[in-house]
Amino acid sequence: MNVIAAVKAYVNKMTEESEPGMKILLMDKETTSVISMVYGQSEIQQKEVFLLERLDSKSQNTNTSGFRFLKCLVFVRPTQQNIELLCQELRNPKYGAYYLYLSNIIAKADVKMLAESDEQELVKEVQELYMDYLAINPHLFSFGLPMCVAHSGWNYSALQRTIQGLIAVLLSLKKYPCIRYQANSKFCKELSHKLEEVINKESTLFSFNQSSLPVLLIIDRRDDPVTPLLNQWTYQAMVHELLTINNNRVNLSNVPGISKELSEVVLSAEQDSFYAENIFMNFGEIGQNIKSLMDVFQSKAKSHKKIESIADMKNFVESYPQFRKFSGNVAKHVTVVGELSVLVSDCSLLDVSELEQEISSQNNDSSVHFQAIKKLITNNIKPNHVRGDKNKIREIDAAKLVMLYALRYQTHSNNNTSTLIHLLEKNGVAPYYVKSVRNILEYAGVRNRQSNLFNDESAVKITKRFFKGLSGVDNVYTQHKPLLHETLEELMKGRLKENMFPYVNAHNTNGRPQDVIVFMVGGVTYEESLTVHSFNKKYPGTHIILGGTFVHNSHSFLEEIHHTIGK
Repeated sequence: MNVIAAVKAYVNKMTEESEPGMKILLMDKETTSVISMVYGQSEIQQKEVFLLERLDSKSQNTNTSGFRFLKCLVFVRPTQQNIELLCQELRNPKYGAYYLYLSNIIAKADVKMLAESDEQELVKEVQELYMDYLAINPHLFSFGLPMCVAHSGWNYSALQRTIQGLIAVLLSLKKYPCIRYQANSKFCKELSHKLEEVINKESTLFSFNQSSLPVLLIIDRRDDPVTPLLNQWTYQAMVHELLTINNNRVNLSNVPGISKELSEVVLSAEQDSFYAENIFMNFGEIGQNIKSLMDVFQSKAKSHKKIESIADMKNFVESYPQFRKFSGNVAKHVTVVGELSVLVSDCSLLDVSELEQEISSQNNDSSVHFQAIKKLITNNIKPNHVRGDKNKIREIDAAKLVMLYALRYQTHSNNNTSTLIHLLEKNGVAPYYVKSVRNILEYAGVRNRQSNLFNDESAVKITKRFFKGLSGVDNVYTQHKPLLHETLEELMKGRLKENMFPYVNAHNTNGRPQDVIVFMVGGVTYEESLTVHSFNKKYPGTHIILGGTFVHNSHSFLEEIHHTIGK
């Protein structure tokens, strides 16, 4: 199971099945993101697609001169708005032939509307290609849906979008799964049952010849509010936490002295071998690998300088595009890692992370953690955006430490959360972050969690260190394991309790499943993606992929909490 390979296969099918010749690719906002996650623009152009257009753009709607010599590949979501825009396009066609590809199941009534609008009979093909999701890593997908639930229940449009997205994932991977869900979550239960209804309704689409029964496990972010609060130390996760990755793009325009060409960079494992090799490496290892990359670059640069003959010039010209690409890649990663290093130093993230890990992963008592937080945040906080001031920590980090303490010791007799909240206020932390401490208890406190996240009786589970042989960053910063790790361990051993994760459909699986799709309502993190990556290596015969409504860093997670609580 590989979601990137699944999307790429569909893109190849779409671009290669139409007649040879130059083509235009007409998309909507969401399908543009779907394609850009797996293909660069230059790669698409190599498939005879010379122009990318948006169906909903003004330039597209006002261009009436037409390109009747061009074939138009249309790849859009089958939404009501897109169907209406397509009908308008077909009634007043600009291109000589249309190949319609929908990213999900299209209603028969909509097909009829399109057919009636195609008065000149220019539509040559109508197909459903199930790529209605963002393929981030081979084992990770998202729907890009932040803030999809509230206390009262699902946002209706978000629920429909999530159902459609999961249907597309299953169809693209050709899986008809046994569905299990987190029992205490009304969001997981509703999603699971509605998903099963759609699968039953579209049973002919799901009649796959499966050698084993896949499992779709639907879980709730609220069962593990700790993982999104922690600072990260592997490349992809660290970039997202400190700089934010948005559809493989990282905005560096706020970095002092940044050049225009590096103000936004693309981090795609499909298009960048260094990123692919280092995506799960820790910060210390990345530093060493950047140095090796620089050494290779310098040796290549020196070899290019030795142009002493016509043959040398010819060789240089032939290799120049690759050299230029390599040069750009080196500059990109040196810039990104350099900025990460500055932030780690400026924001005292080593000190912050060490304490985060102790609170989330060790069995010290509440008074020890209380005193440690108090010492670190007293007269030591600066606004998030302030650079320099290296001895101070950001207000978001101070607030997250208090949140971790509040979650850990919510029911403890010596709970000092209120004192720490007062200390945040006294030290000038913004009201938004102070509110977040109370909000996270309402969002994911003890009464909203199914699992015993801080079970001090199971000391082995909590204190077991995640040794990774770190270079430059001591293993103290990677002790924490997401709750997902324990859930997958239980699933792999056939011990996942049915009363905690009941079945929607009648299938009752025993033993280790071969194919597992985990979906998290409320968003996933790159630390959980690393967990799934590790499980896939640990169990070679098993294929696990992970998806979520969104991929969170701590900033977006706190925004989701504020939206959900409504305060």
